[in-house]
Amino acid sequence: MNGLKADGVALAEGVAAKLGAPAPAVDLLVCPPSTLIDRVAGALAGSAVAVGGQDCHAATSGAHTGDIAAAMLRDLGAAYVILGHSERRTDHGETDAQVRAKAAAAHAAGLVAIICIGETEAERDAGSTLAVVGRQFAGSLPDGAGPDNTVIAYEPVWAIGTGRTPTIAEVAEVHAAIRAQAAGLLGAAAAERLRILYGGSMKPSNARELLALTDVDGGLIGGASLKVEDFWAIACAAG
Repeated sequence: MNGLKADGVALAEGVAAKLGAPAPAVDLLVCPPSTLIDRVAGALAGSAVAVGGQDCHAATSGAHTGDIAAAMLRDLGAAYVILGHSERRTDHGETDAQVRAKAAAAHAAGLVAIICIGETEAERDAGSTLAVVGRQFAGSLPDGAGPDNTVIAYEPVWAIGTGRTPTIAEVAEVHAAIRAQAAGLLGAAAAERLRILYGGSMKPSNARELLALTDVDGGLIGGASLKVEDFWAIACAAG
């Protein structure tokens, strides 16, 4: 929940301008608040940067004041939508079943669903990280999900916006477990193609090390995405 019209357009134009230089071989996506999607999509038109939303409702339409349907996001120019972010799960009490229903709606509207999973600090300290992440993954994945319409983002809740990050070994362990579980849910070939992002205080100073891990296919960037130079540095680390 950051940015007014001028801010959103400036960020989008700043990222697009970077693509005029030798661009890293990565897929770039920005997911502004719904109030900015239309303007950001316009600013990025013709560029290689995709646009997404931060949430959608499971219903296609109806009496859901304040919510936004997946088709509405698509109509504004979005191609992706973030679902089940820890802040949605915490602030709005979203369950795996609700995230699963939203992801199904996103797929029906032609959007790629970025499904977020991750443990709290208490769950990490209790040694239940893999159990929690595994339960959220299985419970949030809709029928028909695959590497072409779904991305998974692992975001340890205790690392988001705190400046803290798990150790490299801890990130590698969780991502490997997600990949292995994906093989059981989707099949080995699909699991190999499934993109698994890391989210949780990724920044220019640690991006290269995190992105070098075998099962880390990209980043779900939070605070660092509010500065063009930081976002671009992470993109270059990925490429």
